[in-house]
Amino acid sequence: METISNFISDINALVWGPPMLVMILGVGLFLSLGLKLMPILKLGAGFRLMWQGRTSTGAESEGEIPPFQALMTALSATVGTGNIAGVATAVFLGGPGALFWMWLTALVGMATKFSEAVLAVRYREVDENGNHVGGPMYYIRNGLGRKWAWMGVLFAVFAAIAGFGIGNTVQANSVADVMEANFGVPHLLTGIILMVLVGAVLIGGIRRIGHVASALVPLMAISYLIAGLTVLAINVADIPSALAMVIQHAFSPIAAEGGFAGAAVWAAIRFGVARGIFSNEAGLGSAPIAHAAAQTKSPVNQGLVAMLGTFIDTIIICTITGLVIITSGLWTSGVSGAELTSMAFADALPGVGNYLVAIALAIFAFTTILGWSFYGERCIEFLFGVKAIVPYRIAWILAIPVGASLNLGIVWLIADTLNAMMALPNLVALALLSPVVFKLTREHFDQQRSVGQGG
Repeated sequence: METISNFISDINALVWGPPMLVMILGVGLFLSLGLKLMPILKLGAGFRLMWQGRTSTGAESEGEIPPFQALMTALSATVGTGNIAGVATAVFLGGPGALFWMWLTALVGMATKFSEAVLAVRYREVDENGNHVGGPMYYIRNGLGRKWAWMGVLFAVFAAIAGFGIGNTVQANSVADVMEANFGVPHLLTGIILMVLVGAVLIGGIRRIGHVASALVPLMAISYLIAGLTVLAINVADIPSALAMVIQHAFSPIAAEGGFAGAAVWAAIRFGVARGIFSNEAGLGSAPIAHAAAQTKSPVNQGLVAMLGTFIDTIIICTITGLVIITSGLWTSGVSGAELTSMAFADALPGVGNYLVAIALAIFAFTTILGWSFYGERCIEFLFGVKAIVPYRIAWILAIPVGASLNLGIVWLIADTLNAMMALPNLVALALLSPVVFKLTREHFDQQRSVGQGG
């Protein structure tokens, strides 16, 4: 087992090495510049469209769920253990500087997420059940042509398998760990309860997932933000020095301190970018699968809504977690993951903080399992047709208690590795299809300007 683990660790180090990180940041920067920083400049327009897209309109009835629900479905899959355990792991392994590189990944990642959604809506299809389906596998096949279809197949295979790690067993295991640590609930019982709840939602398909996500995601995100801001208000005197440390350690090595082993600048970059991608999934190719189901006729409008996912996930939620950990001073304690976040909250809110983190993590992980089940289903449908959806769904539900009960060290590694393997074909497609994104965006805003001048 140790040999297998070492082998996967070697592959993981290779796929998350400098070439992959340069590619993720490079494609994001290329798209940002090609779009003339539009995703950052049009952030307000994105929030307006999100608010307007809470309900479906007869004029824009193509698709299964309103734009707001599409964003919440994508956010349900991204806002998960990455925001609590992932940020803590990044700071533990890379130091406070990792947070800076998470921010940078998110800022260029907004352009990546925008482009993914634009292409997903532009090249989506209607399946034999009458549902709109899309995502990297479809925009690779329909946008780049049949000779590139193998790359779409690769993406679908990696994503369908990766889902069982990043989107299922890892999430179930994280919930089981915190429920046992804080409430004494056995791992298996947590797994069974999760299995029943997830099964009840999945029976209703994307519409049920959209309804549940649009109710739970805003509630859990706002509740977590209030808790985090309360802790930061208590630690307010330490915020300026924490921010200074983030900037300083992003560009200079850190010496060992307490239980912290010390880190080179490369560690801050590597873990900041890798955990940033794990959290917001920009470039991974997962979110556009949800956005392809949106009730919209405008690829660009859905892109503007989609890019908010990266902003909310990383710039807002991950920043809160990171600053809570750094201002607590516990990042040098030798503790990592969700336990470190829990300790940091409990330090400011004794007797309450750790329970808040436990409940937040449980709800975050539950919605992630829902969101990723939809991604996996769409990938398996692309590979084998609609007849494969039900068997995949059954396997998905049965994997939850298994994941909750096992030691998942190796599963984390496999999931992390497969994430990079998913990203590769998607990033290549985004670069090759960038002229389509730039053209659609230019035409959209030219039309808006002409309508405005005409009015």
